[in-house]
Amino acid sequence: MSGLPSPSGLPSPSGREDASVRGGAVARPELSVLARVRAASAALGPSERKVAQMVLTRPDEVVEWSTAELADAAGTSTATVIRACQSLGFRGFQHLRLDLARSAPLAPREQAQAVEASTFDDAIDAVRLAQDSVDPERIAAAVAALRGARRIVLVGSGFSGPPLQDFAMRLSTLGHSVEAPVDALAQQFAVRSLSSGDACLTLSYSGANVQSLRAAEAARAQGATVVLVTSYARSPLGRVADIVVTTGPAGTAHDIDPFLARLGHTVVLHTLHSTLAQVAGDETAVGMRHVVADALSED
Repeated sequence: MSGLPSPSGLPSPSGREDASVRGGAVARPELSVLARVRAASAALGPSERKVAQMVLTRPDEVVEWSTAELADAAGTSTATVIRACQSLGFRGFQHLRLDLARSAPLAPREQAQAVEASTFDDAIDAVRLAQDSVDPERIAAAVAALRGARRIVLVGSGFSGPPLQDFAMRLSTLGHSVEAPVDALAQQFAVRSLSSGDACLTLSYSGANVQSLRAAEAARAQGATVVLVTSYARSPLGRVADIVVTTGPAGTAHDIDPFLARLGHTVVLHTLHSTLAQVAGDETAVGMRHVVADALSED
C-alpha cells in the first residue's frame, strides 16, 4: 500500500518500515506509528484528540477493537473515529489498526492478504461514515423533489459519470422521464430546457466541479429544483443546490479517483431509487420486466 502524507510532516504511517537501528536499538514499526500519532494529535480537535489518546495509551487493545469499540472507549462516535484516523494520516481506522499490528515483516502472501483485508475494511469504514453523515430528512426531501418532477436531468462528470448512468437506468424503470448526458456540453444544453416543476440532480465528490456548477446554476435559473449528492457539506455547488445530501469525505482529499467516497454516493443513489420504488409500487416494475426478459437468450 502506498503511503499517505501525515499532517505532522512525518513519514507516512502506511509506509511500513523494516526494523531499523536507532542508537543501537531496534525500532519496531508499531512504535513509529505511535510516534506519528503523538506528533499529529496536537492539531486535532477535542473529540478527535480523545481517539488519538486512546490509541496512544492502549495500542495493544486498539489492535483488537472494532471502530465502534474504539468510539465507545473514547466516548465519541464512529464517524469521529474515522475522521480522527484520517486527520492523523491514515485512510481510516482499519488502516491505523493494521499498521499498529505490524510488529514484524510480512511474507509476500501475508502482505497480499493484508492489502485485501485493508481494502475491504476501508470500504466498510467509508459506508459507515456515509451512514453517519447522511441526514434522513434530506433524503426524504430529495425523494419528494424527484418524485414530483416532470423531467429529471442528471449532471456529473469524470468519476461521477458511471454512478449517474446506473442511476438513470434505474429511474427509467420506475417510469420517470430522466436524462443523463455524458458530455458536459450536452448537460449544459439539457438543463437550460428545464423549468419549474423539473429537477436537476448533481453528483460531485468535491462539490466544486466547474462544469457541474455551471449546469446547476443554469438549472436553478430556469426554476428547476437542484439536488446535490456530495462528500463535503460546504462547497460552491452546495451554495447553489436546494437540497444537499452529504456523505462525508471518505478517503484522502487528493486521490485522483475518490473511490471510497463514491461508495457512499452509490449507496445514497440506491437509497433514493429504493424509496421511489416503494412509492411507485409493483405495477410499474411489472410493466418493465418484459424488457429484461426479452433481453435474455433462450439458447
